[in-house]
Amino acid sequence: MENPTWHKIHPAFQLNKASYSVGGLEKFAEELVEEGQPFQKSIGEFLLDWTSQKSTVQVQTSGSTGKPKTIVLKKEHMVNSALATGEYFRLKPEQRALLCLPCTGIAGKMMLVRAMVLGLHLDMAEPSSSPLKDTDNIYDFVAMVPLQVQNSIHQLDRVGQIIIGGAPVDSNLRNELSKLPVRAYETYGMTETITHIAVKKIDGKNVNPFETLPDVSVSQDDRGCLVIDAPKISDSNIITNDVVELISKNQFHWLGRHDSIINSGGIKLIPERIEQKLSTLIEPRFFVAGLPDNRLGKKLVLVMECGPMDEEGLLKTIKALEGISKYEVPKQVYFVRSFVETSTRKVDRKKTLEQIG
Repeated sequence: MENPTWHKIHPAFQLNKASYSVGGLEKFAEELVEEGQPFQKSIGEFLLDWTSQKSTVQVQTSGSTGKPKTIVLKKEHMVNSALATGEYFRLKPEQRALLCLPCTGIAGKMMLVRAMVLGLHLDMAEPSSSPLKDTDNIYDFVAMVPLQVQNSIHQLDRVGQIIIGGAPVDSNLRNELSKLPVRAYETYGMTETITHIAVKKIDGKNVNPFETLPDVSVSQDDRGCLVIDAPKISDSNIITNDVVELISKNQFHWLGRHDSIINSGGIKLIPERIEQKLSTLIEPRFFVAGLPDNRLGKKLVLVMECGPMDEEGLLKTIKALEGISKYEVPKQVYFVRSFVETSTRKVDRKKTLEQIG
């Protein structure tokens, strides 16, 4: 019986400049689990899982938009996802890539899968907020979260293509990236879709829609939320909680999460849209949320990761912002020294809000 697709490693594949057969990769993975640093152990555990005879992998969701849960993904679907990414970004064997995301989540796992399937030369680095700081290497393909990108701006001239996920790219970062030679893309996806199923090229104006990867089409349900038809990575349609503006079966604009909509005095506010507008003004990490209010039901508040500052002056500046309605101006500002993060370095909004009582 022929080996399944996931039990084949592209002959050009390298991990930290070493080539491996399946058996050699298993031995190396065992060494990582037994003797490696914590981030290396999770890499080793996934590689052992991947090279096993099991046809599925269990993956933990990030918990950034709800309670973390374990889902089961088919390895065959993960291979198909890697092939679609390779086709869209025209990745070639022996191109150099960097793994700088935790392998506890789907994003880190899929960088390994892409490398093994496409024959990339992959370097693994300890996940940090500044992953390019301690290396002079040149990379053809890198995946990061926005915070890592922001902290790597001055090193991105050494990167050919970068995909950014985990959180929306704010206008300040988008403007900075648009001035650089790196080809930067914002991604749309989740654990259930085996990372991204759509990407958009980043420019300074944020006018580009998300465009689906090969063999993926989209539609909307009666809530205006995205429905994903991707037969090569999922056995059934995936119904999301993401409110979108649909352009075609292959293009859409993401507006925000249906379950994060704030009903404030009968006015429905989409936090993500407000955050996009505020990102032109605010430099530290921030988010908006709804907190209980006797009069409005929920009041809109702004939470910033920084020390105290002039709240009254900030709100006055926000009110004068072009394109913002009076309902989108926060009623109050909270300053938090440090946001709570999930294991995959996303902001845990719920737990951060608990800190401010």
